[in-house]
Formats: sequence, structure tokens, C-alpha cells
Amino acid sequence: MIQQQYPSQLLERAVQEFSRLPGIGRKTALRLVLHLLRQGGEDVERFTETIARMHQEVQYCHVCHNISDSDTCPICSDPHRDTSVICVVENIQDVMAVENTQQYTGLYHVLGGVISPMDGIGPSDLEIDSLVKRVSEGGVREVILALSSTMEGDTTNFYIFRKLAPFTDVKLSIIARGISVGDELEYTDEVTLGRSIINRTPFEGK
Repeated sequence: MIQQQYPSQLLERAVQEFSRLPGIGRKTALRLVLHLLRQGGEDVERFTETIARMHQEVQYCHVCHNISDSDTCPICSDPHRDTSVICVVENIQDVMAVENTQQYTGLYHVLGGVISPMDGIGPSDLEIDSLVKRVSEGGVREVILALSSTMEGDTTNFYIFRKLAPFTDVKLSIIARGISVGDELEYTDEVTLGRSIINRTPFEGK
């Protein structure tokens, strides 16, 4: 394949940086860079300043590990949320997906991934111990496992089930399998995901 030649090394470096983003190939990266070049200086400065501030100032909630502008995210600090229910999700995109259903009013716990030995990700790499700590502090009556219906998701579900087994007064449920096996949660339509949350079933560790 012939390597595309660029009229400017600065342009080429910018394309290389943009193409490092997920789902962005070199052609798309070139279109984005050329678009920025056509914008006014103030627009480009605002764009770069926004990205820099996001990287420097965005925090992770010390309770649920969702992204936040402060130490505690708006969901965890909302007095109207049901603090007795925790929905366990893989990543921040899944929090957004569940919130978009407008069917859930409890809290969240973001694991930061799923157990995947093939990728070198074990339980200690995820926020599982902090979930157990939250449950052990009391006040939690239900933990909803809302991980993707993949082999890695099911493995993580079972591991969490074993870790929470000593807390016999805590109900452990799993979202209904209206979501096809192998589907990623963040790509599921809102109606299906909302019904899966409402029609969740007890998790029996099988």
C-alpha cells in the first residue's frame, strides 16, 4: 500500500495523533485536521483548551468511579436517588446508556472493565473490592449486575456473586436477557435496555 504524502510535516503529525483515536482511520483523521485548519483561531483555541481542561480537571467519583467535575458525581450526590440499590456496569458509557432509559433511579458502580485473562485483566485490575466495601458498609438491599452478555461479562458476574455471597441480606439480580448474548450494553437500544433493567431476575451464580 502506497503511503500518502503530506505537504506539511505538521499536518502529518496532526493526522497521526487524530488517527490514534478509536474508530478514526487516517482518511477521517485528515478530514478532521483539514476542518480545524479552516476554522478561525478562536475556535481552534477553544477546542484545544476544552480538551486540555477536560484531561486536567475531570475526576473520578470516589464512590462509584463515574466521571465527574468534583469528588462526588451528580448521581451519587442526588438526594432523590435510591441509595439502597447499586447497578454494576463495566464502563462510563454504560452508565450513560442506563440513564438514557429513564427507568432506573438507584446508584451505580463502574468496574472499569471486565475480567479477561486473555487481555491480562484480572479481578485486582477492576473496582470489585471497592464494590464489596460499599456493600459491607450497610444500607444496600440490592446489587444489579448490568454487564454485557459476553463470556467475560458472565465470568465477572460469577466472580462478583462469589464475593458478595456472605452478604445474605443483599439481593443479587441480573438484567433480563432481552439483550442478545454477546451484545455490548452501550449499543443496546434504550427501550430494550430499559425493559431489561425493569425485568431483572435473581442471579443464582450459574
